[in-house]
Amino acid sequence: MQQLSTTRAAFDEVADGVYLADLPTGNRAGMVYWRIESGATLPVHEHANEQIGFVIEGELTALVEGEEYPLEAGDAYMFRSNERHGAENRTSEDAVGIGVLAPPREEPDWRQTPSRSRADRV
Repeated sequence: MQQLSTTRAAFDEVADGVYLADLPTGNRAGMVYWRIESGATLPVHEHANEQIGFVIEGELTALVEGEEYPLEAGDAYMFRSNERHGAENRTSEDAVGIGVLAPPREEPDWRQTPSRSRADRV
């Protein structure tokens, strides 16, 4: 059995203000804990994996194939394989949630190495 609490998960900044932390991953599915800061954007991207998830805190606007969908705490979502998707946090609060990808995926193709934190730029 693998066990990891979200309180001990190590976040990586994968885009400006977008953080992912790996949670247990198996052979057929992988789980991530995510946080999208106020004003941040998860870049639109696609992947062969199906992705389901759940918003724990906050609100987001999901960008899916050119359409916008509001997501708030308590909402579950699903992106089909190769469906172009991203998200924007247009609120003053961070959004937090869980995502599951099947099969598990390696490094996101939109991942970047930030030069400095958002707090340093204000």
